[in-house]
Amino acid sequence: MFQRILKMKAAFFFLGILAGLTPLSFAALETSSIEYRDGGTLLEGYLAYDSDLPGKRPGILVVPEWTGLGDYAKSRAVQLAELGYVAFAVDMYGKGIFAEDHTEAAKLAGVYRKDRNLMRGRAKAALEILKQQPKVDTENLAAIGYCFGGTTVLEMARAGFPLKGVVSFHGGLGTPVPAEPGAIQAKIMIMNGAQDRSVTPEIIQAFHEEMNRAGADWAFASFGGAVHSFTVPTAGDDPASGRAYNPAAVPRSWSMMKLFFNEIFS
Repeated sequence: MFQRILKMKAAFFFLGILAGLTPLSFAALETSSIEYRDGGTLLEGYLAYDSDLPGKRPGILVVPEWTGLGDYAKSRAVQLAELGYVAFAVDMYGKGIFAEDHTEAAKLAGVYRKDRNLMRGRAKAALEILKQQPKVDTENLAAIGYCFGGTTVLEMARAGFPLKGVVSFHGGLGTPVPAEPGAIQAKIMIMNGAQDRSVTPEIIQAFHEEMNRAGADWAFASFGGAVHSFTVPTAGDDPASGRAYNPAAVPRSWSMMKLFFNEIFS
């Protein structure tokens, strides 16, 4: 067991450096894969927490980008565990399903973009697994998501999931099912690339108006020079392509998320 944890820590130490994050400390980090189901679909999520911390602590879902549950979302779950949270990285597509390229990812994600009830149901199944974990304080739950995952956590908020907050990193803001007035329980934090061509000024304005009509508690951060996927190291370094890693926006957005969590869980 000790060797397994050391190997896992070394792997995520390297991922943390790639992502521009503070290197991990050697806490008693525990990780495991958990199988669960949404209807007839077998899923496999990834749990991370620090077993040395006493008592219950807030639980946070991590919804991955449109390629599916891979090393990036798992590394974010580990980072959250290092902060003292219980984190569960969500499987949206099914056990073992991971897109090899953007074409395949677009097809997979497109099913859920067209069917927001399916998207919300898949997220709800993961939330129920998180709530079952012995270390989780079920009165203090939140969700973060990246790209497609950012869209998903906003749908969770719109549906009135019992969350203290959601954070969308370069996620899509539009929806065919706008929030009803009074429906949103979660506070909302948006991390948006100012040069993200997929999030137009018209989309941003429509989102602002939707949130205001719903009476939501929301904030919107826009990072200059950042395009889509700005937190993802494998997105490359060419903003002209429409997807690129931005080393300045990564620590800034992560720090803002931490302050947001300090607020909602205080």
